[in-house]
Amino acid sequence: MTSETLTKTIALQGEETDNPGFSSIRVPDLVELVERQLLQAIFEGRLPPGSRIVEAELSRQMGVSRAPLREAARRLESQGVIVSTPRKGFTVRTFSPKEIQDLFQVRLGLEVMAARLACEVATDAQLAALKAYADDMLERAPTLSNIERVTMDLGMHTAISRLSGNEYLQRIFANMQAEIRICQGFIERQYRDPVFIAQSHFPVVDAILRRDADAAEKALRVHLVDAQDKAHAQVLHGDQAPHAGAGAAPTPAPAPISATPAKAKPGATAAPVSSSRRKPPRP
Repeated sequence: MTSETLTKTIALQGEETDNPGFSSIRVPDLVELVERQLLQAIFEGRLPPGSRIVEAELSRQMGVSRAPLREAARRLESQGVIVSTPRKGFTVRTFSPKEIQDLFQVRLGLEVMAARLACEVATDAQLAALKAYADDMLERAPTLSNIERVTMDLGMHTAISRLSGNEYLQRIFANMQAEIRICQGFIERQYRDPVFIAQSHFPVVDAILRRDADAAEKALRVHLVDAQDKAHAQVLHGDQAPHAGAGAAPTPAPAPISATPAKAKPGATAAPVSSSRRKPPRP
């Protein structure tokens, strides 16, 4: 998903008529805006795992009818973020230990392939951008909120998938991102030091920069197996709702979702950009 507001363009073209020409009309995709607000509320913990999507209340808060809200919920259901139960409606997805294991098995295979391909096909400029993104993530780690750190973390893994040059791989990874981001929220709460989380990516990045596919695979396996263990522990203890932790911004108290659909904040899949040139310490 991109962070830009999606629009539909309605244009009258072609045949000449007695009527004057019409300019294009840009109409916001209401379902897309509702979907983004629901996702944001889930990622921020305002709609924690297991909570019901109360259509009447949320449609009132957003100032929309139930139809676009229901369609947005169906889209999120297809992404594995929301589940539908007969006679109970939609609820925010919770994860079982088996589901965590299944997700990380697929994620590990996919990301290892991406890293190995990146070592082969990425350009020097692309590798420099990856390094700059890692440096920026490390520098900003102490000042970012939980959700911002999760966004940058997922952005790093998304960047590696793009460097693979394999469009099918990128498409599969993109379809997994919503579930990965929720799990990443579990993992974030297991760490006390936000700088350590950022540093844990450097062995992977350094190996890719050297175009050492074997080292990249080894580093990535260590990184993702550790992440899986932490997500599994969080789920096993029944603690899937976001909360404030050491070094983290406090979790927002439950609050109404904005009554007016607003432009979404930049999403998790932003391409790496450099904002820092300083050399970070190695983990």
